[in-house]
Amino acid sequence: MSRPFVFRTIDIDGQTIRTAVRPGDSAIAPLLIFNGIGANLELVMPFVRALDPELEVIAFDVPGVGGSSTPSTPFRFPGLAKLAARMLDYLDYGQVNAIGVSWGGALAQQFAHDYPERCKKLVLAATSAGAVMIPGKPKVLMRMASPRRYVQPSYGVRIAPHIYGGAFRRDPDLAMAHASKVRSSGKVGYYWQLFAGLGWTSIHWLHKIRQPTLVLAGDDDPIIPLINMRMLAWRIPNSELHVIDDGHLFLVTRAEAVAPIIMKFLAVEKQRAIMHPEPAVTRAH
Repeated sequence: MSRPFVFRTIDIDGQTIRTAVRPGDSAIAPLLIFNGIGANLELVMPFVRALDPELEVIAFDVPGVGGSSTPSTPFRFPGLAKLAARMLDYLDYGQVNAIGVSWGGALAQQFAHDYPERCKKLVLAATSAGAVMIPGKPKVLMRMASPRRYVQPSYGVRIAPHIYGGAFRRDPDLAMAHASKVRSSGKVGYYWQLFAGLGWTSIHWLHKIRQPTLVLAGDDDPIIPLINMRMLAWRIPNSELHVIDDGHLFLVTRAEAVAPIIMKFLAVEKQRAIMHPEPAVTRAH
């Protein structure tokens, strides 16, 4: 049975960060979740519930989102990766596995690159290499550039099929359920997140990411066209790509199908080297 989350609000250099930890008792390293733009940690709960209940999970609201304070000036991705590392120090974690979703996938890439000793394995879901990505349709991107769907839930429900695709096109109840979990901190935090990724790209250092990496993509994702995920898998040396029959939020809508793929990936350890004995020396007679 899954254990309840333990919520804490911590202070890091004057920045208030809301955290949630689901305790676990697994041999697998804890899983740190980097959420999508504007998304408070409650939005990933359906996915977490689908994971092995023994897996320890760490979720948090980035500055300007949910229960975390909004900074007076925006962070860039390197600064946010440093903040995440400081948060792990505060919560007394060493090495973790990391999963990044959409905007959070860019932050997860930065974290894995800047703190390789802290990141054992990397999961990238519905994300891209940033500024060099092949963009979605202009109308979709225009809607994503505004926090309106978080500030005005009824608007979010109306546009959900068009921006998230997949199951959201077929089931209107999904949009209602998603909107009910939204906890907006206002427009400024959303714009600060947009600024964090302005002009950012990982394309020139993706080949330096050495962690085993699982790349997950939706085949009906209006925000991140599939070719972007193929590019990530091509550029990251030790990676594998799985394409999910769904849209942008497949971690939530297809949680029961995706969670086992992730758990299997996290559970596999590198095969230990076999130490062969020294060959016997043949003496000359």
